[in-house]
Amino acid sequence: MQNIEIQNELENNKENLQNNDLNIENNILKDKSQNDFLNSTIWKTINSGIDIGLRALLPDLLEDQIISLKDNLLNYGFKEGINRSVKEAIDLGKSAVGIITGDFENINQMQNAVKNGGIIDSVDSLLDIAINKTNKSGIINNNVANLLKNGKDIILDNIEKNIEKEFSNQLKSLENVDNYINNWKKSYEEKDFSSMDREYKKLERELKNLVPIEKTLSEARQIENIHNLIKNNGKNFDITENEILLSQKL
Repeated sequence: MQNIEIQNELENNKENLQNNDLNIENNILKDKSQNDFLNSTIWKTINSGIDIGLRALLPDLLEDQIISLKDNLLNYGFKEGINRSVKEAIDLGKSAVGIITGDFENINQMQNAVKNGGIIDSVDSLLDIAINKTNKSGIINNNVANLLKNGKDIILDNIEKNIEKEFSNQLKSLENVDNYINNWKKSYEEKDFSSMDREYKKLERELKNLVPIEKTLSEARQIENIHNLIKNNGKNFDITENEILLSQKL
């Protein structure tokens, strides 16, 4: 009889947690794969690097002309080729660190996969193809084509710097997340909900920009569940051990 009561209590607690007032779309732990994150992030850094490089090479062009030129380069197979190159780099990186399936375990593994996966070389060759195709199609003239080819290193250098900067930001972001988690735990031990809430909101903001690493996300999920359990209990820390254990498993 007692086992049935405990089971019923766990099921009720589970239902209460699942029906909390958080909007699932704004959840700090949206489901997103590392592959999607890397593909999106690296693409943004490449896109930005091309922007900077084109402005440096063609300072007399107006903003609209720069955008049009870049769009034409991207439309001639460049973006599709980069997406394929990023995927291949990720797969190669996982294989190199012994993770044939699943996700990277830390940011350094991702950084090494991108660095050694030949992405910059792919950008180099794809730029050549895009420049030749746009030139042959009459979208850009010979002078612009030659200028882009001769100054291609400027574009590649900016892309490489952007990628390194992004990973540097990721490492800093992960450090911040670790600090916020530790601060939250300390406030939880002291039963100081105001301080917990401040750290939780910082954690919430930082996680939106952090690459999804399962170890970090798992710990953050537990904090999220316990935090909202206390919040939905009127900020009252008088919760049962069963509720805490359940929140750690969800």
